[in-house]
Amino acid sequence: MIYTVTFNPAIDYVVRLDAPLEVGEVNRAKGEDCVLGGKGINVSGVLAQLGCEGVALGFVAGETGAWLERGLAAQGLKTDFVHLEQGMTRINVKIKAGQETELNGAGPDIPESAMQELEKKLDSLNEDDILILAGSIPASLSQDTYERLLARLQGRGVRAVVDATRDLLVNVLQYHPFLIKPNNHELGEIVGRVLTTDEEIIAAARTLQEKGACNVLVSMAGDGALLVDENGEVHRIGCPKGKVVNSVGAGDSMVAGFVAGWMQTRSYSFALRLGTACGSATAFSLGLATKEKIDELMKEI
Repeated sequence: MIYTVTFNPAIDYVVRLDAPLEVGEVNRAKGEDCVLGGKGINVSGVLAQLGCEGVALGFVAGETGAWLERGLAAQGLKTDFVHLEQGMTRINVKIKAGQETELNGAGPDIPESAMQELEKKLDSLNEDDILILAGSIPASLSQDTYERLLARLQGRGVRAVVDATRDLLVNVLQYHPFLIKPNNHELGEIVGRVLTTDEEIIAAARTLQEKGACNVLVSMAGDGALLVDENGEVHRIGCPKGKVVNSVGAGDSMVAGFVAGWMQTRSYSFALRLGTACGSATAFSLGLATKEKIDELMKEI
């Protein structure tokens, strides 16, 4: 079973304008959409497209939280959220008017009692389950929250996947995560230098392996991706051709595809192919990747 955790899920209210946004004026939209998301939820959505059974965990609050839960259930996603007594699940406003302007909500405070409830849910994970931790930690939680969760699971055979940046990522390496997925810029920030060649990226990835990571998947936008697997082998792949219309969720989709591909075949080369197809399928679509688009792109890679 695959479990994803989203600490601060959101309802994204996406507004599309015909003309550039005029600050201080009334701007009339030509259309709008509501997208239920958060990094872990995005991963869960793509996993469902790939036929993988999963459970989305995290925290929801208020009427917006109830709306989020109902919407995910309508999409066929299984959830097991902790319900907070105070606050409301955040709404992010994203205005697309040539350039994209975002106003992201803060989200509810998460008390210690709610964290303990999440930990009890994670106590049910068994050997060979996969736990995916993605995104930032809300201000109401300690920045060592990822470490706290992985320490609790240590020694139980649960494979952890961590998609985070800087210290959030570096500090969990001691728990030997199965997979980490920095992009090339994030990897450069961690090692303290700009990475411009595959050789430099490989060397930096091996540095993180020396600190404890099993597999290091480095996404490079239009330049494809590079994987240094736990056996020391390097896998390099380019991107299929297509027009990028949406960058939101592409990295989450790559994580979902990689995990699904590995679970289905235990092949790192296939996992990289499927991860790249999923990430590209989302980038080439207005929403998250669909199975049809993924299958189409798999033929090109």
